[in-house]
Amino acid sequence: MRIGINTWAWAAPLTDEALAELAPRIRAWGFDAVELTVQAPGDWDPDRAADLLAGLGLTPAVCAGLLPGHDLLADDEEVVRRTEEFVRQCVRAAGRVGAAVVAGPLYAPAGRRWLLDADARRATVARLVERLRPLADEAAGQGVTIALEPLNRFETSLLNTVDQALEVVAGVPGLGLALDTFHLNIEERDLPAAIQLAGDRLAHVQVCGNDRGVPGGDHLDWPGMFDALAGIGYTGQVNIESFTAEALAVPMSVWRPLTADPDTLAVEGLAFLRGLTGRNLP
Repeated sequence: MRIGINTWAWAAPLTDEALAELAPRIRAWGFDAVELTVQAPGDWDPDRAADLLAGLGLTPAVCAGLLPGHDLLADDEEVVRRTEEFVRQCVRAAGRVGAAVVAGPLYAPAGRRWLLDADARRATVARLVERLRPLADEAAGQGVTIALEPLNRFETSLLNTVDQALEVVAGVPGLGLALDTFHLNIEERDLPAAIQLAGDRLAHVQVCGNDRGVPGGDHLDWPGMFDALAGIGYTGQVNIESFTAEALAVPMSVWRPLTADPDTLAVEGLAFLRGLTGRNLP
């Protein structure tokens, strides 16, 4: 497993200038990977980023959420078309920068919540499967996996658990799962079991403390989760994702400091995760 960190710890949006300043520090601390965020396509240049990261020996991943006015589940064909193009732009950026994964809740914008009875849920899942199939197929053709992320109940009413997300992923060849410990902690009763359930469809992992701060020193079952990752043969990235960039405070409901500063998040989080991966895992 490669240990990385998401650039939202420092910058929102990510730019070429911010990445040029951050990437050497991230590598100097000892990270293997860096997660590049897409808030709007074109914020950073994939070719420039590829050269920078290759020179440092950092493996990239890409993550994104849908912009306002984007929704794969919309009835409006223009909204769907615009959303499909956004996902394609993220995939193209990933392919050019050398990232194997585009991770995120790439089906509806965070905060979209509505009641669904059993019949409506089946119809909505079927619609999502139909609309994700061509996108996942196109991504696979570029060597990229779209990794769908379930979110907690306060951010979506559709995919909260691994089991629910697998309803979609199972119907789309080439589609993967992205799991985030923050959401797992809210929605799953047994975090290692949730990871085991994801199995070989798990394509990406994001981690933070249960309060969205530094991983470690909190109540999560970290040894159990890393045993589960080893047990399913997971060899992808495990990336710290927290929202300590000032611009994210309001949209991500960060009302108090999560850590002393973003650099502390990085250094202490990496030390903790290295300790876990250094255990004699099964």
